[in-house]
Amino acid sequence: MPGKSAAVASGAVLRDQVADIGRTLGLAVDIEVAVGRRLWGARRRIDVVLKHRETRVSLGIECKYQATKGTAEEKIPATIADIRAWPIRGIVVFAGAGFTANMESYLISTGMAVELEDLPKWLELYFGL
Repeated sequence: MPGKSAAVASGAVLRDQVADIGRTLGLAVDIEVAVGRRLWGARRRIDVVLKHRETRVSLGIECKYQATKGTAEEKIPATIADIRAWPIRGIVVFAGAGFTANMESYLISTGMAVELEDLPKWLELYFGL
């Protein structure tokens, strides 16, 4: 999809943009939050955790960026499964022209994914801002 998320250049940039959106909305932001271990023993980290300061409602966000077509998107179903093991609700925020239309459709169909450009409004609705 031409022109989408053109300002994003890497996964770290995407993570930082997500964190900035949270700060702009007045949410508390934590980055790279450790939450236990994965099935194979690796430390599980949530890219961004947003928390409403008054209600204490939290949301974990896994950031996925893919600039060109490739195999990175093959990890998405495992990411969705991993989010279900988090101790808080979580979503995937994705950006980049490298995701296939099928993968974008899969992500949206899970109810657990949001495109970067849709994130501010999604967060406003989720946190009641």
